[in-house]
Amino acid sequence: MRPFAILLGVVAVVGLLVLGVAALGQGQEGRGRSTTSVARGTPATPAPAVPTGADPAAWAGERARGTGIPARALQAYAAAELTQRERTPACGLSWATLAGIGQIESNHGRIHGSTLVDGVASPPIVGIPLDGSSGTRVIPDSEGGRLDGDTEFDRAVGPMQFLPQTWARFGEGDPQDVDDAARAAAAYLCSADRVVAEGDGWWEGVLAYNRSVDYARKVWAAADGYAAGAGA
Repeated sequence: MRPFAILLGVVAVVGLLVLGVAALGQGQEGRGRSTTSVARGTPATPAPAVPTGADPAAWAGERARGTGIPARALQAYAAAELTQRERTPACGLSWATLAGIGQIESNHGRIHGSTLVDGVASPPIVGIPLDGSSGTRVIPDSEGGRLDGDTEFDRAVGPMQFLPQTWARFGEGDPQDVDDAARAAAAYLCSADRVVAEGDGWWEGVLAYNRSVDYARKVWAAADGYAAGAGA
């Protein structure tokens, strides 16, 4: 096996931002099958922290062009970093990690022609049925189709692709709203007393979101690229 750093470089060269969108629709908690052990570390480029007390909209507006992230989505990631810093200061979650997940899950709310209208995905983003096909687990409907419109199987929903069961634990409001979804993703990543500012904690959090090493590598590289763009 090639060294981990070389693998990440190859991913970046061939176009991570396109490859990542293929992950849409499968939600959290073991949707992938690979849990191979790999060398673990946080993204190599430290992301500039959102200053405490900053206006997330203004902060995002200044950095959207450099990162390539739509300002409305970046605002949500910045606000979620600030909120989670107040709730679990030891976690050390960065907006860049949330942005990496947002890219892979839904291209920041733009997958399949959807757009963020006042922060809400329109049309709603709903993933594939978790019926055991496409390598997913079988997850029967858990909430009468209230969030995903499917009364037979659960589907991941919203810009951050939450399973209804996971949303019930960590989400508040509307999973199609990028602000609500980013806050829930932050809470999920920092749950179980994780310290995602450290390598093992970062990998544990992202692999909890999707138990696929390939997925985590893509999030790693995306987060690293966004951090570099924000500091340029």
